[in-house]
Amino acid sequence: MTASSTAGDLGALKSRNRASLLEWLRRQPGLTRAELAQRTALTKVTVGAAVQTLLDQGWLVEGDLLRGGSGRPGRALSLNPDSHAILGIEIGVHGLHVLAINFHGQILAQRHQAAVPTRPDDTLDQIVPMVRELIRTALSHRTLLGVGLAVPGPTSPEQSRLSLAPNLGWRDVPLLEMLRQRLPELDDDSRRFWCMDNEAKAAAFGELYCSPSSGQEAATPSSLLYVSAATGIGSGLVVQGTPPRVIRGVHGLAGEIGHTLLAPGGKPCHCGNHGCAETLVSGWALRDALGIEAGASLSEGIKHHRDPDLVAETLNQAGEALGLLLLNLHLTLNPERIVIGGSLVKLGALLLDPALAFFTRHQNHLLPQAPPIPVRILDDSLATAARGAAAQVLCQLLARHDEFATDE
Repeated sequence: MTASSTAGDLGALKSRNRASLLEWLRRQPGLTRAELAQRTALTKVTVGAAVQTLLDQGWLVEGDLLRGGSGRPGRALSLNPDSHAILGIEIGVHGLHVLAINFHGQILAQRHQAAVPTRPDDTLDQIVPMVRELIRTALSHRTLLGVGLAVPGPTSPEQSRLSLAPNLGWRDVPLLEMLRQRLPELDDDSRRFWCMDNEAKAAAFGELYCSPSSGQEAATPSSLLYVSAATGIGSGLVVQGTPPRVIRGVHGLAGEIGHTLLAPGGKPCHCGNHGCAETLVSGWALRDALGIEAGASLSEGIKHHRDPDLVAETLNQAGEALGLLLLNLHLTLNPERIVIGGSLVKLGALLLDPALAFFTRHQNHLLPQAPPIPVRILDDSLATAARGAAAQVLCQLLARHDEFATDE
C-alpha cells in the first residue's frame, strides 16, 4: 500500500466516523462525547477530534455541562439548528407548497398556493417567486444547502425526470433540471444538493426520518408505509437503515397503488387502464360520482350536497376500497407502521371508518397471533411531502458532509 492510498483511506475513515456521529446526534440529540464513544465503539480521542471538526464546520453546537453519574461531566451536543436550511417543494395536483427545514427537520417557514398546475413550464414559473420570497424573508441569515422536489407521479431517480403524472397529463418531463435553470442563484455552488422524488415516497421518507419518536431508537419502526389519499392514490415504503432505503422498483413504479386493479373491466382511469383503485377511491372519482365540479372543494361539495344518502353510500364504498388497498399492502409489504395522509383524510369518519374497519377485520386472518399493524391518520398533511423531499436532501448532506458547508 502506498503512502498516498493510506492517507486517502484514513481521510475516508475519518469522514465515515463523522457521518456516524452526525447520524447518532440526529436521532438522539444531547449526547455527550463519552456517550457517543460508547454508542459508536470509537475511542474517546477519535470522537473528540471528529466532534471538534464538526463544531468548527458549523454542523454541531455544544450545550451546557451535564452533571451526574460517576464520570467527568460532558457537554451536550446537537446538530446546529440555526446556521443552515434545506428547501422542500411539492407540486401537487391542486396546489404548490414550498418550505424550509433545519438540521432537526423542523419547518422554519413555508408558503402554499392553491393552484391547478397546467403546463410544466407555467407551474415552475409560479414556484420560482415563492422560493425567492421565502429565501428573502425567512432564510437570509442561513446557508442553503440543497433543494428537494416532490412530484405527483413516478420518477426516474437516475435521470431526475418525472416519468408520468397521470392526473396532470405530464409525461417524461425533466422537472428538476428545468427548476434549476430557473433558479441560477441556487445552482451556482456544485456542493449544493438537488433531488426529486414521487410525493408519496418523499412523504414516507420524511415520516420515518423526521418522526418525533426517532429520538428513541427503539421507537423507530423498521419499515413505514405512507398512503397518500388525495386527488390520486399513491404510497411509499421506507425501510430503516443508515441511510433509510426507499423501495422504488426497476421503473420507479413501486407504490403506485392507485393504478393496481381492483375492478377489472371497470371505469376508465386517467392512466388509460380500466378498474384501477383510483376509479373507486380518489378525489377525482368521488367528484365524478357525486357530481362535484373538478375545480370545486371536495369537502365543501360533500358538506352541502343535496343528497346526503348518496354521499354516505359513496364514501362508504370508497372507504371499503381504501381498506382493501391497506389489506393488500399489509399482505404484500408487511410494514411495521402505516400512515395515511392527503386531502381525503379531511372527509373524516364517513370515509375513514369503513376503511379502518375493513382493514382491522381482515388483517390477521392469515396470521392470527401477529400483533396488529398500527395505522396513524395525519389530520394535516399539507407540508408532509415537501418536508419529506427536504429530509431526503438532509440525509444526503449528513452522509456527504465533507462536501458541504466547509467554509463556516
